[in-house]
Amino acid sequence: MYNIYNPYLCHHYINTPMYNLHNMHNIYKMHPYPYCVNYKMYNPNFSKQFTKLKDYGPEPFVIDIEKATKQNNTYRTALWTGDNLQVTLMSIDPGDEIGLEVHPKGDQFIRIEEGQGLVQMGDKKDKLDYQKKVYDDFAIMIPAGKWHNVINTGNKPLKLYAIYAPPEHPYGTVHETKAIAQAAEENYGN
Repeated sequence: MYNIYNPYLCHHYINTPMYNLHNMHNIYKMHPYPYCVNYKMYNPNFSKQFTKLKDYGPEPFVIDIEKATKQNNTYRTALWTGDNLQVTLMSIDPGDEIGLEVHPKGDQFIRIEEGQGLVQMGDKKDKLDYQKKVYDDFAIMIPAGKWHNVINTGNKPLKLYAIYAPPEHPYGTVHETKAIAQAAEENYGN
């Protein structure tokens, strides 16, 4: 019969008890390794270190988009690129912005996961007459042909993900900084 106070040696799995792991009768304190502990259950940062942020498209793919977005520290990383859709993760530094842009043939969806900012949109580059403040959990829908910008008005990075339909950037795009992204976008046109 299995007794939780006298665990058996198993390098694959042990059913961890669901109580305070720091009490004085804790079996994992008394018997540390080689006993297995479900680290993911007790360490919320455990799964973050194993999420590789890269372009997983066009194969089927499932991810915790909130965790991936908050984990991303690059200006832009393509997470999934298909024939008709692209998901990119972005981290905008305090006081910085995505930059004024327009997508003539494709709609765009942006969701703010962390931080605060200001969204500007309009029919002309010099007439951005639509403005809204955005925070965690806000969604922004940008119709094709609308000039738009998102400015980080907070004091920490603005973490967001953007969905383009159709894709806007080449498969596997990773721009560590905004300057790298601007240089790459100039080269797309050439």
